[in-house]
Amino acid sequence: MFTGIVQGTARLLAVDEKTQFRTHVVQLPAELLPGLALGASVAHNGCCLTVTHIEGDRVSFDLIKETLRLTNLGELQPGDVVNIERAAKFSDEIGGHLMSGHIITTAEICKIINSENNREIWFRPQDAAQMKYILHKGYVGIDGISLTVGDVTPTRFCVHLIPETLARTTLGTKKLGQRVNIEIDPQTQAIVDTVERVLAQREGAIMAAASGEFK
Repeated sequence: MFTGIVQGTARLLAVDEKTQFRTHVVQLPAELLPGLALGASVAHNGCCLTVTHIEGDRVSFDLIKETLRLTNLGELQPGDVVNIERAAKFSDEIGGHLMSGHIITTAEICKIINSENNREIWFRPQDAAQMKYILHKGYVGIDGISLTVGDVTPTRFCVHLIPETLARTTLGTKKLGQRVNIEIDPQTQAIVDTVERVLAQREGAIMAAASGEFK
């Protein structure tokens, strides 16, 4: 599990490209190396990856077909930078919201509004069906960052970013058209799905009753 509080950024040093498979070698910040071991979970742009090799501060991670399909990690090239978070531990402060590191879709940056000390970024999810889970003042994970949703339309949503978030994460350098990873708040998803299921069952019961009356 993760908290959505990015602990640092890491530069991608090398990519070993194979058929529907990649290995990324990243340079982890020194403060994130203590206790790191093979098999440990580390979120890259919000996507949970497993440590496969450690050589000093050069750490390797494998990306399989499903990861490449659902996330923006397959677009990265050496020199690119990703948001990094080590897995949460019991007793850690949960400053964001609980996140699984399972990316559900990506979103395109479709609008950026800059003002003094603030930035408003609008996102258009690749899978528009996921918009039903994105609610005003709800939570969403964007490239591994726990953020509060601002305005919402049927096809897009925005977040408001403070200077600290812009300085500590990759969102400060993002441009129009770039894709980010999206993780939906699982509690919101469960509530929406449950309500939809109950309403569908109720509608079905009403229609069945009405059909019987007209026989």
